[in-house]
Amino acid sequence: MVDSALIIVDEQNDYFTGGKFELVHAERALNNTLRVLEKFREDQQMVIFIQHAFPKGSGSFFEEGSEGFKIHPALIPASDEPVLIKKDINSFLNTGLESILRKNNIKKLVITGMMSHMCVDSATRAAKDLGWSDITVIEDCCATRDLTFGNKTVKAEDVHAAYMSALAFAFAKVITTEEYLKL
Repeated sequence: MVDSALIIVDEQNDYFTGGKFELVHAERALNNTLRVLEKFREDQQMVIFIQHAFPKGSGSFFEEGSEGFKIHPALIPASDEPVLIKKDINSFLNTGLESILRKNNIKKLVITGMMSHMCVDSATRAAKDLGWSDITVIEDCCATRDLTFGNKTVKAEDVHAAYMSALAFAFAKVITTEEYLKL
């Protein structure tokens, strides 16, 4: 019975080495996501890819139609795996994600992707707000970057830890790939 969905958020070329917006530990997150994806496919559970887009000609990362916009080539979606394009940070906003999950009677969500402090955080909180109670974020399938506020730079590892601890406090079970694969 299909009751779980893996939501892979924004694992797109611009976040990886040579992209316009490289993240810390993006390759590690990708390698772990591949392991989780393999398990979902073996178990015949739902997989949904989210792809962020900025308008063509914007010069931004994830410019629609650019190489950076494309999902990382290691993560080729199967023909039955939806790829939803979003224009906003929240993966549920104007994408049809909620409708697909409800139509398929999905009870459990597993979230991976990029960036920990933006789109992963937003998708997790939105899922909780929309009524899902069984949400898992696989923290080492996520990546982020150093952030600057005022004259202080917060290292990516600290940004990631702060967001994962906040999500674990009230929104989701936050675990590692190894912990997830042992379930």
